[in-house]
Parts: sequence; structure tokens; C-alpha cells
Amino acid sequence: MTKADLARTLREPAELVAADLAPATLLPSLERVAARYAVAITPALVELIDTSDPDDPIARQFVPTAAELEMQPGEDADPIGDHPHSPVPGIVHRYPDRVLFKLVHVCAVYCRFCFRREMVGPGKENALSDSAYRAAVDYIRAHSEIWEVILTGGDPLMLSPRRMSEIMADLAAIDHVKIIRLHTRVPVAEPLRISDEMVAALKVEGATTWVALHANHARELTESARAACARLIDAGIPIVSQSVLLSGVNDNVAALSDLMRAFVECRIKPYYLHHGDLAPGTAHLRTTLARGQDLMRELRGRVSGLCQPEYVIDIPGGAGKSPVGPNYVSAAQNTAADAGDAVTETRYRIIDYCGDVHFYPPET
Repeated sequence: MTKADLARTLREPAELVAADLAPATLLPSLERVAARYAVAITPALVELIDTSDPDDPIARQFVPTAAELEMQPGEDADPIGDHPHSPVPGIVHRYPDRVLFKLVHVCAVYCRFCFRREMVGPGKENALSDSAYRAAVDYIRAHSEIWEVILTGGDPLMLSPRRMSEIMADLAAIDHVKIIRLHTRVPVAEPLRISDEMVAALKVEGATTWVALHANHARELTESARAACARLIDAGIPIVSQSVLLSGVNDNVAALSDLMRAFVECRIKPYYLHHGDLAPGTAHLRTTLARGQDLMRELRGRVSGLCQPEYVIDIPGGAGKSPVGPNYVSAAQNTAADAGDAVTETRYRIIDYCGDVHFYPPET
């Protein structure tokens, strides 16, 4: 890999081949993938890829493969049902007290498992028009139940600090908006974007700013990424994590433990572990729900409570997120609570992290 390869974001299949991220024999198939889905791998992530490892977990997230052209039953261009809950362009109002505000449709890096892969990247609308932006803000202003606005896209931190400052001020000026949350990969993909100017833009009077950082493997939290996160946290902006359970990336308890511990070391609270969405051409990266539940059970006994995310699935069609972690408790039997059997109390069967069974209340 040359210095030139490391100095720029790679966007074309031929660039991936030149950087030893893909064999030349796959160039025709990669060009077919790139004609449909956006490709971009930033220098920070190119540096992390071990080109000698055909199963490298960083490459698996960002380097396109021909498997993306294989569609499976149930896959959908809008797998979590954004469109039915979009009252005006740019807004998704699925839950009563919060909305998604999709400002842009570009990202620093394009994940191969992205659930919005049909909507983002070159050839798509880059950002909301001025009129659409104003209509979206007007919608938020008109709905007093909206307590939280979640900036997403695309990646909102692809905007300039100047534009972010304007947007933050517009939202904070709405009395009922108390929380502004940004979903981003930028601190990992382009850490230098988290400049002093960007941090200042995110601090706003009238609302509390939160950041949700997307990372899926501990190696993504490089020294530079940790420093970018520290700039936000030291400025009083708390960070939570979002990760996706991915086959060949983090679907083993060692990788998942390392990732969650790395978050906590960075003062980032693990928040969501998403089950892979039914986005087109992503079956090779999805696990089963049963595998995810097994991993969450293993994680419970292996790492601190600080390191426990909530395993969730976005129900296809737009019904929202549901926790799908393992169930440790089930009703076992009813027991007499007094001598006359007038009152009964349920006893419960509880499984600990080792798989051993206990009863509560215990037998006397």
C-alpha cells in the first residue's frame, strides 16, 4: 500500500485493487456493486485493514464484495420502515417524543451492511434543500411532544462546523426540544473532523447534546479516534455507542467483549447492539437471533455491567425497536403463601450466566 493510497478516501474499485484491498480478478464484480451502492474508505480506516488477512474484520465492514448483489427473500430497500413514518421530507416520526432528522445523505465511509444503502451516497440527493430544511424545523416546532431530535442521515458530522452551529441553534430555540442527539461514525472514520470548531458548534444553550458513536470492532478505536471522542466528552458532550452484530466481525464473545470494554475505557457507555437489518445484499453479514442471544448471555458473565449493551432488532415495516436479548426468567409454579392456601405466590425459574437454574423465592 502506497503513501498516496493512505492519503485519500478510496472510492473506486480500481483504487481498492491498487491499494491491495481486493484482488484484480474481482474488479468486474466490484464495479457492478459500486454502480449500485456507494463505496468510500477513509485513510484512517484503510490504515487499519490487514491486507494479509482475508477475514480481516475491518475490511469486511467496508470493502465491497460480489455477495452484495445477491438478494434474499424479505430484504427491503427500506428495511426499518422510515418512509411510512415520514410526514415531511427529512423527518421520521416513529415514536411520540422523538424524531429522526435526516440532514444529509452522505457519509465519510460507507458500511457494507447499511440499512439506508439504497438512499445514501453519490447519485442520491446530498442534503435537504433550504425549503425542505425549513419545513422539517417547522414540523418539529409544531409538535410539542417532541422532546428529542436525532440528527442522522447520512452522517450529520459531514456538515461544516458553521452549518452545524446554525442547525443546533435552530433546534435549541424550540422550547420543547431538550435533547439533540447526533448519530455518527466520523470520530472513527475521520477523527480530525472533530475539531475545536466542531465541538464548539455542538455546544448549545437551551438543549443538551448527546452523541451516539457507531463502531463495531475494538480496532476502530485507535489513538486518534479516542482523542476525538475525548474532545467531545471533555467539552461536556456525553457519548453512547451503537454497534451492529456482524458475522465475521464481532460475532464471538472475545471480539464483543473487547469492543464493549474499549468503549467504556473511552468513557463511552455501550447503548445498542443492533441485529442486522434486512437491507438488500447484506445476508452474508447477518447472524441469527439465536446467535445474538447466546452472545449476550456469554457477555453478561464475562464483562462488567458497564459494558452491557441492549441487543435490539428494528422490526421490519416500521414498528420500531424491540429488545431481543436472552430471557433469564420464567414462571415455574405457584406456591402456597399461607397455611390456608388463600394466597399464592409465583415462583420463578432464573438462569444465571453460566446456564445454571435457580428458583426464586428459594425453597424453604
